[in-house]
Amino acid sequence: MPPSAKRRMRAVFERLRATYGLPKWKRSGPATDVLIQTILSQNTNDRNSGEGFRRLKAAFPKWGAVEKASPQAVADAIRVSGLANVKSRRIRDILRRIREERGNFSLEFLKRRPPAEARAYLLDIPGVGPKTAACVLVFSFGMPVFPVDTHIHRVSRRLGLIPEKTGAAEAHDLLQALVPDEWVYPFHMLLIRHGRETCHARKPACAECVLLSLCPCGREKKTADR
Repeated sequence: MPPSAKRRMRAVFERLRATYGLPKWKRSGPATDVLIQTILSQNTNDRNSGEGFRRLKAAFPKWGAVEKASPQAVADAIRVSGLANVKSRRIRDILRRIREERGNFSLEFLKRRPPAEARAYLLDIPGVGPKTAACVLVFSFGMPVFPVDTHIHRVSRRLGLIPEKTGAAEAHDLLQALVPDEWVYPFHMLLIRHGRETCHARKPACAECVLLSLCPCGREKKTADR
């Protein structure tokens, strides 16, 4: 990673920390819960995915009941999260895979594994990609594995932390190499917050952005608007 990218990353982190404060890690829940929540979060917002998870647990309090239920019954429970039929099959297949390998539905054994090994285990499960694996490891165990969602992908490219044409999968590797382990969780949360509040997908509020002087995209837009 070029030294210039590391310097920019550190400047971005310090400015976001000064603006929003330093997020403190707090466990989001058991790893299997976080895994299913992350599956439900795909292609929807936090409100809908959270409600989908709440309804799923209300209908099926145990993961074994979800695995044994019909795809339609699971889809009906998670309808609010969108893509219910696809997510229903994926969730049931993932739970079946874990049970067949582990004899139960718990992923807590991963906290005793090195991060790279834990990540590899999750990525070997069909339907689990880099973002989902990283979310499980950082939010359940506090491991320094950097998740890249749509906000982080967008903001990182605009800031020049990663090349403009970088795909989501490659972005995980580049940002993982760029961000120090102790900054993984807070930087992830800070970039998401900034993406939601300022660096919007369609109409970024560049004139109000605390990162404007560090952002090639923002400076270019400001010049074009004159």
